[in-house]
Amino acid sequence: MSPAGTPRYVPEDSLQSPRFTGPSFFARLPFVRSLEDVDLAVVGVPFDTGVTYRAGGRFGPNAVRAASVMLRPYNANLDIKPFDVLSCVDYGDVAIVPGYIERSYEAIERTVAPIVEAGVVPLLIGGDHACTLPHLRATRSKGPVAVIDFDSHTDAWDSYFGEKYNHGTWMRRAIEEGLVDVAHSIEVGLRGSLYDSEDWTGLRDELGLEYLTTEEVLDIGFEATAERIRQRVGSATAFISFDIDVVDPAFAPGTGTPEPGGLSAHDALAIVRRLTGIEFVGFDVVEVIPAYDPAGQTAFLAANLAYEMLSLVALKRSER
Repeated sequence: MSPAGTPRYVPEDSLQSPRFTGPSFFARLPFVRSLEDVDLAVVGVPFDTGVTYRAGGRFGPNAVRAASVMLRPYNANLDIKPFDVLSCVDYGDVAIVPGYIERSYEAIERTVAPIVEAGVVPLLIGGDHACTLPHLRATRSKGPVAVIDFDSHTDAWDSYFGEKYNHGTWMRRAIEEGLVDVAHSIEVGLRGSLYDSEDWTGLRDELGLEYLTTEEVLDIGFEATAERIRQRVGSATAFISFDIDVVDPAFAPGTGTPEPGGLSAHDALAIVRRLTGIEFVGFDVVEVIPAYDPAGQTAFLAANLAYEMLSLVALKRSER
């Protein structure tokens, strides 16, 4: 914050310059590689080496940034102007190493950890879901965190093709590494065909991880779902990981492993914006693939989800 108490870094005023002018940075924020006077930093993670089906998530950050130019300064649902509360910047992209998962993990952690340690909240735009493991490694200074994982898949398998690191194994690896406060974590939106009858129940029985299937979410509704999440997290510090494939492909076709029968765009946004009162150490929105997103609706949804997330941080800060 500036000495006057107002945010130092705010978006470009779209009433003064058209949204289609200038470079594409998230919500028309300034591109800044300093953490001084910064509350929240948007970071692109153009990494898709960990996928097992469709590639192309490396282009997700740019697509989400391009869509985010439509974001406006007032969040009507939460009744807050987040950029009046938070000094926000677009921190640019992590320089990942294409084709090399573990070297890219090192680069991601090396970039994000100093952001967390500086007390700045990282909002990470992927990239495939494998990158959430180094995102969580970067939060080590905050201790194990409660992970709220919106996903149609558990991502808790032990390996794929004999490999331990990919987008289907990150949750198990993060738990093994002590990065996840399992007792306060939850997976939301599981659905689709499985390899075995224990693929979901094993989350509780083996890992101690709570979950809600898509059918359960649709049955109890978005308000009750948000309340279940808040109860699970309690007073723990939390991290939201939002895999866009939790949303029905009718609303978000541009993703790597689409599963029919998911949440609507409205319900996804409604659940996220109701996660108020939680102390968040970070967020990511992953698995956006522009090549499968003909009208850009997936990228627009991802941008709006990110906006709701940063609004949650602003709301929490404004209550202090």
